Amino acid sequence: MKKALTTIFCIALALCFLTSASIAAEKREKFGSDKRHDIANRVKFKPSTEKIRWKMVMPWSKGLLFYDIAVHFADSVRLASAGRLDIKAFSAGELVPAMQSFDAVSQGSADVGHDWPGYWKGKNEAFVAFASVPFGLDAEGYNIWLYEKGGLELMQELYGQFNLFALPGGQVGQEMGLSSNKRATKMEDFKGMRVRTPGWYMDIMNNLGASVSPLPGGEVYLALERGVIDAAEFSSPAINYPMGFDEITKYAIQPGVHQPGVQCALFFNKDSYNKLPEDLKWIVDICAKETQLWSYNWINSLNAEAIRRFKEKIEFVKMDKETLIEFRKKTKAYLDEVKAKYPDVKKVLDSQEAFTESFADWRDARSGAAAWPYETYIGGRITE
Repeated sequence: MKKALTTIFCIALALCFLTSASIAAEKREKFGSDKRHDIANRVKFKPSTEKIRWKMVMPWSKGLLFYDIAVHFADSVRLASAGRLDIKAFSAGELVPAMQSFDAVSQGSADVGHDWPGYWKGKNEAFVAFASVPFGLDAEGYNIWLYEKGGLELMQELYGQFNLFALPGGQVGQEMGLSSNKRATKMEDFKGMRVRTPGWYMDIMNNLGASVSPLPGGEVYLALERGVIDAAEFSSPAINYPMGFDEITKYAIQPGVHQPGVQCALFFNKDSYNKLPEDLKWIVDICAKETQLWSYNWINSLNAEAIRRFKEKIEFVKMDKETLIEFRKKTKAYLDEVKAKYPDVKKVLDSQEAFTESFADWRDARSGAAAWPYETYIGGRITE
């Protein structure tokens, strides 16, 4: 009897709570909604039976983890479509040279490509903003901005100028800083340093008095080994580790402010994409999102192990706070110049900066809950 009364009391309490929550919710309109729900609730198309074969090109060799990200997307599409859409991936040079992959898809020689958008800087400066911006969006920021704040529409508008349809296709988070034979923690330490880095960061470092060259990834090791350059950044720790930079350098200069979030893209020939049956278009879309999620988790899990291995051979040093602030100021001045020169860059960066401003209150409110190990946290380090 006592057990039955306890059960009745618990049910009554739960109903009271649900009723109170319902009354409270009615005071305001629903906060947020899934825009896709109405489409999914009224599916008007049938599963297709046509078997389609696509060619995929990229600037990646098979030794790079970026290649694996591209292949992961192709595998996901093949699995989700039960083989109805079969995408065959070709690494750099197999079908077209690495830096011709964009044109190959644009012109229809291949159906889909994978990239780091900054490679197409020469076609439109704004591509860099969809790849990574010094002191710009991190992985979380890119995801929210792309999917919720209009970034995807801007991406598709830019790629659309070249007969391409685009989707985010891999986010690997913050890059490692400079692998270096010179210790640098202050602004003046970078003056005269010979550095390998591409894109906007190259210009910023040159403005700081460094001497910068955008060497291809395959040439970086030899240039460091021979002393042609003093320092280089290339990618995430998990991608850098197999390249062996710790064998020929002494320091890792952190943090990787040049690329707080590395965003990749999938781009499709518009004719190929438009010919897809509706169900396969949805599969492509969902698999691109799955690749975006998986790549971040996969790479960062590997990054943690790669950093431990790096620390066995090289010393990790961090730029001091004053240097980072000054670095940020120099970056802002440079980006303002780029925005003034290129309207497309201004449009994209203004959108990203507006998001950053709108997100600041939440970023501040949640700070202090960093998931450090216990001893680190009680030692006083509560934020990243």
